Amino acid sequence: MSIATTTPTLAQTVEGFTTALTASPGAGTITPSVTTQHVPGSATTVTVQAGPHHFTIDEPETLGGANAGANPVEHLLASLATCQVITYQVWAAKLGIAIDTIEVDAKGDLDVRGFFGVDDSVPAGFSSISTAVRISGPESDDRYAALSAAVDSHCPVGDTLTRGIAITTNISINN
Repeated sequence: MSIATTTPTLAQTVEGFTTALTASPGAGTITPSVTTQHVPGSATTVTVQAGPHHFTIDEPETLGGANAGANPVEHLLASLATCQVITYQVWAAKLGIAIDTIEVDAKGDLDVRGFFGVDDSVPAGFSSISTAVRISGPESDDRYAALSAAVDSHCPVGDTLTRGIAITTNISINN
């Protein structure tokens, strides 16, 4: 005898989490983590383990790397853009809004003089980031505007970047 299993829809998953977290708010705190390691023999190549996923980050050749992967700031932009896509999907499910397609482009202005220490008045990070969101579907412009407002309020990566957080670094030296 086989037992048929079905994967819940995103709307069912979102409803289940919403119900569970309303009943037990403390269960909502999670601690995602990654582990990174410099690839010996390379200038800037870094391997990343994020749960069961592995990928490589590197700088382009113009910045001293081997271009073995997207660089850290491209990953930051990808994190924002993909988080927005996912948040659009989740909030569309919560609000009952249909989306046929969604694409997000992200770009940022970065002056590498700050990174290289050429000018201490120049920030090492982005001075600005912008996204361009393209949605298609059967809903009215007002419904998609409401969805966009929900995403702006609930995108974890967007919130982290705009709110800012403290970063704590612990260093251990192995001699």
